[in-house]
Order: sequence, then structure tokens, then C-alpha cells
Amino acid sequence: MTKAYKNQEFLLSDEARGVRMLCEYLEPKQRLEAAGVKRAIILFGSARTRRLQPAPGKTSTPDYYALAADLAERFARWTTDNHEGDERYFLVTGGGPGIMEAGHEGGARVDRNLNIGFNISLPFEQHVNPFVKEDHSYEFHYFFMRKFWFMNVAEAFVVFPGGFGTLDELFEALTLTQTGKARPMPVVLFGKEFWDGLVNFERLVERGLVSRADVDSLVMAETVDEAFEAIVSGLAQPKRPRRT
Repeated sequence: MTKAYKNQEFLLSDEARGVRMLCEYLEPKQRLEAAGVKRAIILFGSARTRRLQPAPGKTSTPDYYALAADLAERFARWTTDNHEGDERYFLVTGGGPGIMEAGHEGGARVDRNLNIGFNISLPFEQHVNPFVKEDHSYEFHYFFMRKFWFMNVAEAFVVFPGGFGTLDELFEALTLTQTGKARPMPVVLFGKEFWDGLVNFERLVERGLVSRADVDSLVMAETVDEAFEAIVSGLAQPKRPRRT
């Protein structure tokens, strides 16, 4: 007879869904603790973003791929120069292509060991980028478990232009901090030309749906210097304990 914990048919059944959810909590927990990943700067953005090849004489949108790579490199050099090994900030993304790959490309210019990829199994777009070491890559099935781990290690967020997934992650983080389920942390929206008009945060304040403090906590950045300074200065502020 096959033991229950070795029964693949059972483990992949609807009845064992709770077991699979628990696995996506316990297995990453064990590996993250072993790797010393206690705090991280999270980079969100579209998996479809590619490095631009600007045509001569034409004005194009900002090269967000290059900007994300340069910003991540700046973070990696800053934490390497200023923090001991077990106190360093890791660079955590969804692990895939686009902005995620850009961030890890920048981190790898300094120390590839700082790159952590929380990949998600999808039918398209998503695959682990080559700048994440195999033992620093995590494969999730459940979106909500991946979100849990983002928030568990997050100390700051930089959000580049993206689609539904990026907006989902952004508002998840804002909701958890607003409601006190996560402690306040610096959040930078990179790319004023993208964010302006996409989300009318001021209307939410005018209608009394969010507080002024909720909106004022967001920083809009257009350059690597602006984003870097906003995150580093935010990380230097006194921190309240995490909620459990």
C-alpha cells in the first residue's frame, strides 16, 4: 500500500489543496531562512517590458528596462557597501522576464546572490530569468501564497509600469499597510508619464475614500537618483514591529 504522503494522486486532488497551500508556506520559509533572506526591496513591473532600441531623431517612452537595471544595481551596491551579510537587502521580484529580469540583471552586476525570484506558474509570459540562481528561485502555484512571501520579506517597493498583475500587487501592498496588517514602508511609483492619469489618487482623497496620509506616502520618481533616495531615506525611518 502507498502511504498517504507519497500518494501523488491524492496530493494533487481537490481534497489535498490545503496540504499544497501549507507546502507553499513551509518550503519557502525553510529555504528563505537558510539563505538569510530577512528583508528585501521588491521590484514590480511588467513582464512584457523590453530594453528599448530608440530610433535616431525620435522621442520614445523612457527605457524602463534600463532604468530598472540601473536602480537595482544601485541598491545592490548600497547594501553591499553598508550592511553585513545577514543584514543586507535582497532584490526580490516575480522572477520572470521584463522588469523582473532587468532588476536582477542590475543586481547581478554587483552580487548575483542578492537576487531572489518568486516565480509563478502561468501558461504564458512567466519563466525564471537567467540572473536568478537556481537555489534562489521559488516556484509558486497560488498567487496568494506568493503575495504572502512578498509582504513577509518586504521593506520597500518600487513599482514600474505594468498591467493587471503589477496593479494587483501594488494595491495589495497599499491595502495591507493602510489596514495595519503590514507596517508602513516606502513605496515608489517609477515613471510619472505612466502613472499620471492612470490612477487618480487625488480623487480618492477628495471623495473621502482614503486619507491624505495614504496618498502622501506614495513617491513618484522619474530618475534612478530620485527613486534611490526615496527608498533609502524611507528605510532609515524608525520602524514599527511587524504584525503576525
